[in-house]
Amino acid sequence: MATKLFVGGLAWATTDDKLREFFAAAGTVVSANVITDKFTGKSKGFGFVEMSTDEEAQAATEKLNGQNLDGRTIVVNEARPLQPRENKFRSGGGDRGGRGFDRRDRN
Repeated sequence: MATKLFVGGLAWATTDDKLREFFAAAGTVVSANVITDKFTGKSKGFGFVEMSTDEEAQAATEKLNGQNLDGRTIVVNEARPLQPRENKFRSGGGDRGGRGFDRRDRN
């Protein structure tokens, strides 16, 4: 079973390929993804690496946590499952009070 690792503190210039190559020193990398902003395409400074076994993931965490990658000290931890986020924005006006503008109200 593959284990996903969270990698924080990445340099803006770090690419998926550089991340994959760096973690290959600790074992077989299934996937390596630097997370980017969907509007600008720039790195958000963190990513995820999936190792082929739990043992390789543990070895990668021990060996690479606190190491230097592209001039930055990185943090490596086991990734936690994605938690559902609370929707703070309401659609349709919800509890705003009053009336919204409608073209039919112009008369």
